[in-house]
Formats: sequence, structure tokens, C-alpha cells
Amino acid sequence: MQTRKVAIIGDGAVGSSIAYTLMLGHAVNEIAIVDVNKNKAEGDALDMADGMSFLSVPKIIYAGDYEACKDSHIIIITAGAAQKVGETRLDLLNKNASIFTSIITSIKPYIEEDTIVLVVSNPVDILTYFTYKKLGIPANRVIGSGTVLDTSRLKTAISEDTHIDPRSVHTFVVGEHGDSEVAVWSSTSVGGLSLIDYCSKCGKCKGRNMQRLHELHDKVKNAAYQIIEKKGATFYAVALAVSRIVSAILNDENSVLTVSSYLESEFDGSLKDVYMSLPCVVNSKGLSKILRPNYSEEEKEAIITSGLALKEKLKDLPL
Repeated sequence: MQTRKVAIIGDGAVGSSIAYTLMLGHAVNEIAIVDVNKNKAEGDALDMADGMSFLSVPKIIYAGDYEACKDSHIIIITAGAAQKVGETRLDLLNKNASIFTSIITSIKPYIEEDTIVLVVSNPVDILTYFTYKKLGIPANRVIGSGTVLDTSRLKTAISEDTHIDPRSVHTFVVGEHGDSEVAVWSSTSVGGLSLIDYCSKCGKCKGRNMQRLHELHDKVKNAAYQIIEKKGATFYAVALAVSRIVSAILNDENSVLTVSSYLESEFDGSLKDVYMSLPCVVNSKGLSKILRPNYSEEEKEAIITSGLALKEKLKDLPL
């Protein structure tokens, strides 16, 4: 069997949940866990290994030092300070930049010509940019989890409102993984109908369609804050989002996902040299290409505003 190895840097709530989710799936058959708390990483690896007989496809799971990243197809970075109640993702920037400097230095010797680095730590767009600049490998091989989870949250919110299976809802959340993210209503469809057509036939909102859509988007933007307030962190859905990205890469799927990607020049040059989320084709090369839907003028303006806000924050990075 071909080895499909993933190394996870950081064994906190997010990292361990990703390891467990990947163990249950079929895309990966070898998982290495690296954490400064070696006992925690070893304990999690042993705990998961004890359930191996219940899996349809057994995996190799172990903890190790950074050398364990060798021969990894994907290195997933989840380490960093956690977001606290009242903090935005951007508030984490100064805390996590110094942590990332150490991580990037440590993984660099084990980056091979086809290794893909997937950043999950927040603020994900800025830390992905930081990782790209520090590693010095092609941008298509450094991606962030971006708004893949936000997109899923919006599908779920629309599903709960329409009582349509979320898998039959197609939409995108783009821009920053954070407060300036943008819901792309112009590309949203429900059960094969454009959102406008669906809403006109449904009639549930009684003429307040856009108001209701804004309410759903606000629910998505505030979802993480609500979860953090109630239980301290988000990790289950994040792990599922990361598992989806890993599957798209290792299975060479050419799937369209809103990963955080490097923009050389988008929107007639308005956005360049910045990482943010747009619909992207993801395959074994990492990022294959960026798709360009026919955004509304309002959406374009909001996306550019989101990107410029991120770009402004890049000035604070120690590059």
C-alpha cells in the first residue's frame, strides 16, 4: 500500500481532533504527532492506537520530535496560542508569530519537493502568509484552512432555515477567516435553484429576504465566538474541515474549496501579495488554480476591503 503520511504540529484540542478524524477516515494511513508536550502527544497516539482493531483500514499513529515530519505528504500546523473569550483571531497575531518562527525553522529540513504545508492556527490567513515567506517554497504548496469551515457553517445555517439537506446547498464564504469574511450570495444555490429563485418560490421571509440572509451570515461570523464562550474552544468541525482538505490533496480530487491561498494579483490588481480565501481547485499539488465567480459589485467591494484589512496587518509581521 502506498504510504500517505501526515504530520501534525500541535496536539492541543484542534491537533488531537484532527489526528482522530484522520484516523477514522481513509485518506491517510500514517499520522505523526509533534508537540512540545511530548507526554501528551505520546498519550494521544497510544490512546488512538488502542482502537485500531475497530477501523476498516488500520493506520500507523505515533508521536515524535520534528524529525517525525520526514517523508510527510502534508505537514499540518495547528500549534499556537488559543483564542480566548473576547479576542478576535487577529488579536492572536503577535503571540503566534514568534511560535511560528520556531516551528518553521524546525520543519524546514524535512520539507521535500512535493510536501504541502497546511496552516490551521489563527489568524490563519496571516500565519499562512508568514509560513510561505519564511519557508521559501512555491505558494501553491503552502495553504491555509481558510474559510472552508465558514462555508460549511453557512451551508448548515441555510439548511436549518430551509429544511434542505446541507449537501444540497452550494455557497461560498470568502475573504478573511474572521470578522470581515464575505458570503457570496450571488453564487449560492439551494437544490439546484439560485438563491433568488428559491427565495421567490419559498416566500417564508415575506419580502425580507436580504435581511434574513444578513442574519444567517452574522450567525456564521459569530459561531466561533459563541462556541468559545460556551466551551472554551472550537475543534470538532475544524477537524472535519481539515480532513476534507487533506482528502482533496491526497486523493488528487480537484475539489473546489475555499482554502486560504496566495494572491499574486486579483480583482484587477486591487489585491496582491496577500493570503485570503477564494474558491480554489485543490489537488495533489496543493493549490491548482483560483476560480473567479461573477461576484456582485457589492461582493467585490467587500472582498477587496477584507483583503486590504489583512494586508495592513502584514506590516506587523517580523519578516
